[in-house]
Amino acid sequence: MKNVLFIASEAVPFIKTGGLADVVGSLPKYFNKDEFDVRVMIPKYTCIPWEYREKMVYKTHFYIDLAWRTQYVGVFEMEYDGVTFYFIDNEFYFGGPKPYSWIHEDIEKFAFFSKAALSAIPVIGFKPDIIHCNDWQTGLIPVYLHERFALGDFYNGVKSIMTIHNLKFQGIWDLKKVKDITGLDDSYFTSDKLEAYKDANYLKGGIVYADRVTTVSETYAEEIKTPFYGENLDGLMNARANVLSGIVNGIDYEVYNPMTDKSLAANYNQITFRKEKWKNKVALQKELGLAQDKSKFMIGIVSRLTDQKGLDLIAYVMDELCAEDVQLVVLGTGEEKYENMFRHFDWKYNDRVSANIYYSEEMSHKIYAACDAFLMPSLFEPCGLSQLMSLRYGTVPIVRETGGLKDTVEPYNEYEKTGTGFSFANYNAHEMLAIIRYAKKTYFNDRRAWNEMVLRAMKQDFSWDASAREYEKLYDGLIEEEARRKEAIRLQQAREAAEAALKEAEKALELAKRAEEKAIRKFSGIEDETEDERTETAEVEADKTPEAAPEPEEVTEVLETPEEAKEVVTKAKPEEKE
Repeated sequence: MKNVLFIASEAVPFIKTGGLADVVGSLPKYFNKDEFDVRVMIPKYTCIPWEYREKMVYKTHFYIDLAWRTQYVGVFEMEYDGVTFYFIDNEFYFGGPKPYSWIHEDIEKFAFFSKAALSAIPVIGFKPDIIHCNDWQTGLIPVYLHERFALGDFYNGVKSIMTIHNLKFQGIWDLKKVKDITGLDDSYFTSDKLEAYKDANYLKGGIVYADRVTTVSETYAEEIKTPFYGENLDGLMNARANVLSGIVNGIDYEVYNPMTDKSLAANYNQITFRKEKWKNKVALQKELGLAQDKSKFMIGIVSRLTDQKGLDLIAYVMDELCAEDVQLVVLGTGEEKYENMFRHFDWKYNDRVSANIYYSEEMSHKIYAACDAFLMPSLFEPCGLSQLMSLRYGTVPIVRETGGLKDTVEPYNEYEKTGTGFSFANYNAHEMLAIIRYAKKTYFNDRRAWNEMVLRAMKQDFSWDASAREYEKLYDGLIEEEARRKEAIRLQQAREAAEAALKEAEKALELAKRAEEKAIRKFSGIEDETEDERTETAEVEADKTPEAAPEPEEVTEVLETPEEAKEVVTKAKPEEKE
């Protein structure tokens, strides 16, 4: 059995602020359980709902040193959906109403978490072959593993993987303060390690020291090697290109299933969507106070409201978009300027725009099912999950060709009748508007082609099954690499032992020859030994070598193990007289 431990700052269903939680909470249960034992470790936040915290079982507790501080570490365990989860407890760090706070607080919080997680592994009864770290919050784990934990026998051979979910967030803080917090010596804060532009960088440390580095899509793995997408780490990403790969995320097809989703007004599948899907649109229009008309072209947005998501493109052409026969439904929170922008257009175009400035899992499912198209004009997008969910629900994505969006959405070709969505290449508002109009035209003028595209979208497989197989290959490669390393060490030790044994055998042979010559002289009546011969004899006696010994066989075979070498030495030594 191959053991893998996921370590992250969040995981569904316990705590979620973004797509990271979906990945960490969903992916582990899709591995081949006959070959892989995959478990998860996250902080035990006090803001985790009580329904989960009350089911956590206390395992143990201990104390660790964090530089000059001594901190309590509690370890709790819980099984959920067939996966074992471990929780690191410390209310000083993990108390409060939300998992993250100010960056200077989070820097210390996740330094503690990284060291506590590594320290807890020996006491939970689970030795991982691979520790899979996620984002900057766990960036210090490969560093600590290299710096002190690898010296212990328990951690010998444990490999680490660093997955970058979004390179924009790196855990950057004042270098001197990070030295004080982490307890790492000055040698770790150089430009080729944790230092970056005179600050300390947690994610950089993880990238430098991890055995493998992954991102959440193949395109994004290439993009971050360029200055535009590299967030000042493009040089490092190129330097580590030989261990860098991209594996696209998936979604939980049990949770996101339009046939069984209890949030929907009407369930449907690949056969029934033509007759049933529109009922969700009308139900959502009624719930949100929009004009109720099943023929309206409804566009959905479920997103964090940040610059990354391309919302400035939407702001630039919003009036032009709303002047057309469309409805826009928005769900999410984020930067105040975008929240207020959507509130403004909700007020201005009340019958066509619905701005829902909050987040609700149930409402997101309703939007995925009700809308005709789903808009994601991202400036950059490491992977994206919303477009995968929209495909699953037969809602045609309109995306910019970047990162995971490019990898998962095939552009519509009206001549070849292929594609699962619409896309545009340049970060340009009117290019986006043109593709929206093209999608709307297809919807109204060629409904058959549109429905065929919906069917192709729903047939796509972006479940975690496919992604899990790719991660299994990655894990297998690392484990095999470690096995080869250990075998090379074993063979080297065997060669060294064989060489030592050969030298001992040669020495024994020489001593035996001298003893034989002495015996020949004695029984042949040759004169007493010369002074030099007496000296040689004294040396022989000092080595406690028998007077006579049979000549050992010549050693010609390659000795691979210490046991084989020992056997050669035994054969080479002369028999002792009683």
